[in-house]
Amino acid sequence: MSHIRVKSNWELLKNGVFGENTIFRMAISLCPAIAVTSSLKTGFALGVSVVFVQTMVNVTVSAIRNFIHPKIRIPIFMFIIAGYVTIIDMTMSTYFRDIYKVIGLYIQIIVAFASIFARAEVFASKNKMSKAFFDGLGSGLGFLVAMLVISFFRELIGKGTLFGFPIVDGKPLLIMVLPAGGFLAVGVLMAFFNWVDIRFFGGKGASGV
Repeated sequence: MSHIRVKSNWELLKNGVFGENTIFRMAISLCPAIAVTSSLKTGFALGVSVVFVQTMVNVTVSAIRNFIHPKIRIPIFMFIIAGYVTIIDMTMSTYFRDIYKVIGLYIQIIVAFASIFARAEVFASKNKMSKAFFDGLGSGLGFLVAMLVISFFRELIGKGTLFGFPIVDGKPLLIMVLPAGGFLAVGVLMAFFNWVDIRFFGGKGASGV
């Protein structure tokens, strides 16, 4: 009889950040990755929002998984996701109005993120709350790391600043803050992360799971 090894909490975290990174490994939710990463401030704000929604959705789905009828699980998952997106949307619009004016639309479309629904369906609905928590946290942190890395290079090269503070003198490469620069940055960084994975981890992801 086959034996399925239960992943530790640390392995779940690493898997979300490295092995199944939403942007660099799974290549999903790329639209906001292009749209909001022209500055570190907006990239960080969207990344933190996704960490909150992803983690809370996983915990909630896991907590009520035994009470959800399989035939209506999808609308229930979407209702849960929409609820937490509404919380973060109202919080951002109330306390962080300057950033919300820039990324408000992308906060609202978190409800349609395939990565959040996929983790609820594939993992949280089948595992205990503690495991679901670390799986959601790892997946959210993976998205946050991707947002920070992409934003860092786009703002530094495209504007010569970081978090709005001047860093580099000289003429910036403006194409990096345009959509074409976003695709270029994501493509180059995705290739780099996959090269690191193949070179040092045998193509199995840094998590090794």
